[in-house]
Amino acid sequence: MEGFATLQAGLGRALAAPARGWPHVAVILPSLSFGEAVIAHYGHRLPALEHRALAAFWRLAREPLAEVVFVSTWEPSEAVMDLLGRLVPDGPGLRARFHPVAVGEGGTRPLAWKLLERPDLLARIRGLIGGRPALLEPWTVTEAEARLALALGVPVDGAAPDLWPLGFKGAGRRLLREAGVPVLPGAEGIADPEGALEACRDLAARGVRAAVVKLDDGAAGEGNRIVDLCDPEGLEPRLLSFGADFWDEMRTGGVVEARLEGEDFASPSVQIDLRPGGRVDVAATHEQVLGGEEGQVYLGCRFPAEPAHAPALGRMGLAVGEVLARRGALGRAAVDFVSVRRADGGRALYGIEINLRRGGTTHTLETLRGLAPGAYDAEAGIWRARAGGTRVYAASDNLENPGWVGLGESEAVRRLGAAGLLFDGCEGVAPLALAGLGIDGRLSAVAIATRRERAEALLAAVPRALGAASG
Repeated sequence: MEGFATLQAGLGRALAAPARGWPHVAVILPSLSFGEAVIAHYGHRLPALEHRALAAFWRLAREPLAEVVFVSTWEPSEAVMDLLGRLVPDGPGLRARFHPVAVGEGGTRPLAWKLLERPDLLARIRGLIGGRPALLEPWTVTEAEARLALALGVPVDGAAPDLWPLGFKGAGRRLLREAGVPVLPGAEGIADPEGALEACRDLAARGVRAAVVKLDDGAAGEGNRIVDLCDPEGLEPRLLSFGADFWDEMRTGGVVEARLEGEDFASPSVQIDLRPGGRVDVAATHEQVLGGEEGQVYLGCRFPAEPAHAPALGRMGLAVGEVLARRGALGRAAVDFVSVRRADGGRALYGIEINLRRGGTTHTLETLRGLAPGAYDAEAGIWRARAGGTRVYAASDNLENPGWVGLGESEAVRRLGAAGLLFDGCEGVAPLALAGLGIDGRLSAVAIATRRERAEALLAAVPRALGAASG
C-alpha cells in the first residue's frame, strides 16, 4: 500500500517516546477483522468486546506524558469511566488525558472501515494528536487498519497487511518448524473434504486417535472441529457434517492436525513484541482456559504459565519471533502450544499456531501493567512488580448469566465494591467489557493477586457477588 512503509519508518520514534520523556499519543483501535466463522459467533458482541481494550486507560498512570484516544462503537458509560479511575491513584485526574471517540454504528463491519467513513471523527483524532509522536494500536492489521493509519498520518504498532497470512494456521506450522519448535503430525493446504479425509486417514494409519480440522483464518478456537479417527467408517460423514459454510471457507486453506492426548493436558501460550530493528521481547506466558462444545474455544487465561514450562515457552517464543522479524513483522504476536506430562515427569510442548495480532491475553496483560506495574522475567517465568514481590492473575472473558441482562453497569460495580472485590492497589478484580451485560449478561474480569490460588478465588467470587439475577 503506497506510503505505508514510509509511515512505518516512524514507529521506532513513537515507541521510544515514553522512555525519552516526550509527550505522545496512543490511538487504541480494537478493530476486530476476522473470518466469517469468528464473526458469526462473536458478531452481536463486538461492541462490548471492544471495551476490553479500555484497560489502556491505566497506562496513563505509568506514562504521565501520554494521552490515549480510545475508538469504539459505543462510548464507555460514566459508570465505567468512574470505575477505571477508581482503581488507580489519581484516577479521576487521568480523565483529562483519555479521549473516547465513538462511531455509533452497529453491525459487524470492522471498526476501522466505519471510522474511515467519518471525516469529522478523523479530523478530531488528528487534532488530538496535534503533531506529537503517536501510534495506532489495532487489534488486527488488515487493509482497513492500514488505510486508517495513512488517513491519520501515524504508524501502526503491528505487522503490515501483506504479512497477515503469516498468522494463518498452515503458515504457522511451517514457521514453527523453521524456528525449531516441535509440531504435531498433520498436513497443511487442506481445501476440501476430500483433502481432509486423506489427511485423517494418514494420521489414523500412524496410530493417531483424534484430529483437529482447522480453518486457516480461524481465531479463538472458532473454526476448529474434532474428528474421531478410531471409526474409519464414520470419518467421511463426520467431515461432511461440518456443513457447507465451513467447507466454503476452507477453500482458502486449512490444516488437519493430530489432537494431543495424554495426562495433565494444558494449552499454554507465549506473547512476544516485535520491535523495529529486529528486536524480540518476551511479553508474557499464559495458560489458556478452553471450553465450548469441543473444548476448542478460548474462554480466559491464567498468568503466568506453569513453572514447569514457562521458561521453555519464552525461549521458543524468542525463536519464533526471530523468524517473524526476518519476514519484517512488527507488533504483538502470540504462539499457542499444547502440552502433556511426559513419562519422566517433564512437559512435552508442541506449537500449534501463531497469531500475528493482539489477542485474548492483550487486555489482561495491559490490566496488570497498568494496575501493578513491573516486568516479566522470562527466564524465571514470573512478574516482578515495581512495588515489590510478584503478581499473578486469573481472567475470564465469559462470566455470563442471562439473569444479569438489565443489571446495569453502575449496579454491577456497586455489588462488586460492596463485596470487597475491586482492585485495591495490591490485589483484587478489574472488571472489563461491562457493556456486555446489556447484550447477553456477560462481562470480562481480571483478578490480580500475589498467589495463584488467591487470584482463582477472587475470580470465582465475581458471579456470587453479582447475584443470580438483575433484581
